[in-house]
Amino acid sequence: MPTEYALIDIETTGGRANRDRITEIAIIIHDGEKVIDSYETLLDPECLIPANITRITGISNDMVLGQPKFYEVAKKVVKMTEGRVFVAHNVRFDYGFIRAEFSRLGFTFSRRQLCTVRLSRKVFPGLRSYSLGNLIKHFRIKVNDRHRAMADTLAMTNLFERILKKQNGEDEAKDFINRGIKESKLPQGITLEYLHAIPEECGVYYFHDENGDVLYVGKSINIRKRIMEHFTDQTRKAAILQKQSRSISYEITGSELIALLLESSEIKSISPPVNKAQRVKHFPYVIHQSQNEAGYLTFEIKTPKAKERKKLNIINEYGRITHAKNALQYMVNEFELCTRLMGIDSGSGACFYYTIKKCHGACGGIESVEEYNERAEQALERLSTVLEGSYFIIDKGRTPGEKTVIAIEEGEYLGFGYFEESDFSGTAEDLLECIKYYQSNPEVKRIIKRFITDKKGLKIIKF
Repeated sequence: MPTEYALIDIETTGGRANRDRITEIAIIIHDGEKVIDSYETLLDPECLIPANITRITGISNDMVLGQPKFYEVAKKVVKMTEGRVFVAHNVRFDYGFIRAEFSRLGFTFSRRQLCTVRLSRKVFPGLRSYSLGNLIKHFRIKVNDRHRAMADTLAMTNLFERILKKQNGEDEAKDFINRGIKESKLPQGITLEYLHAIPEECGVYYFHDENGDVLYVGKSINIRKRIMEHFTDQTRKAAILQKQSRSISYEITGSELIALLLESSEIKSISPPVNKAQRVKHFPYVIHQSQNEAGYLTFEIKTPKAKERKKLNIINEYGRITHAKNALQYMVNEFELCTRLMGIDSGSGACFYYTIKKCHGACGGIESVEEYNERAEQALERLSTVLEGSYFIIDKGRTPGEKTVIAIEEGEYLGFGYFEESDFSGTAEDLLECIKYYQSNPEVKRIIKRFITDKKGLKIIKF
């Protein structure tokens, strides 16, 4: 069946899909040879249009007054794009805004995509710029009203038709749509249609062999994109998946943190043959932190027995000694710390790093305790996976009204779950009832510590 395309341009109140809104949308349906349908409308963004945006687009607050809101045209957008390739100049922008509008309505919008910026670079190499404005000038495309949705969509349609008429232009377009995947090289049971049906959501995915057993577990903030990449990668892992996979399943998590935690748990419980990382279940090597007689902070790798562990100030645990040593070496390089005090070198007197001027001399008492410990404290904070106290981590869920909750009790990870914001009473008991319990281990603690340190937007509730 011939491929049909929905060429789309939007105007917005700003550049951020999670904050700004659409003020105008235009859609042109193309069958690969000619235009077969079109649609355009101004939209009430339900917020003020900034003056600088009005200067660019010409769309004012008065113009959108009384125009339909997005939810009133959503059904039309779905109908016109369904089964068609979503085409836009810088598709991430337009597609991202439309997905965000549908997300606010509680729906997931998912279409195959094609970016005419990337496609133009491939088909018309060597141009100074591939902005729509420059391409309009280069090809002398007549445009009556730049920066209005329909005018820009008509210009993009003209450009798109030029691309399709070029030698191999249509093949190049299909290659971009399918992310370079050749259907003839896909394994039995997996087709391009099968792959395109996978949602563009955050979650965990599973590759299965002919017996239905799990070959590989992965996670991504866009599972369709990542799964399709496995079929174009040239790695040994990808080669196995391309040869042995017969089906793919997935679980949407909404939260990236939940995806990380679920992936780690599934790899440990299933032990898929293609997964190499995160399969370790035992963590015999620890980094212990203390102070020496002179007051300098010191670090040491140990393999303690259960009784000895209680006497140590353990800040991290590892399944392999090489991982522990690499972590300490990274801190030495990052914070210019002493290899002797970091437990990497043994002996007395100044360390080797001091002789090559990478250590400030704490090992020989040359650098002051205060100056050295200031940097060592930073390393300690970076190394430590200790989760102190009891609290919930609240993150976004799988739908607009849903939230995820991760429970930490007395420094131990309990598990995670989901709840509807509208049903939340605010009590710890209600949140604990949402939790599905998982095994705590140093790796999940490391994931949680790193995530709450680096990411914003998480809510912490102590209990």
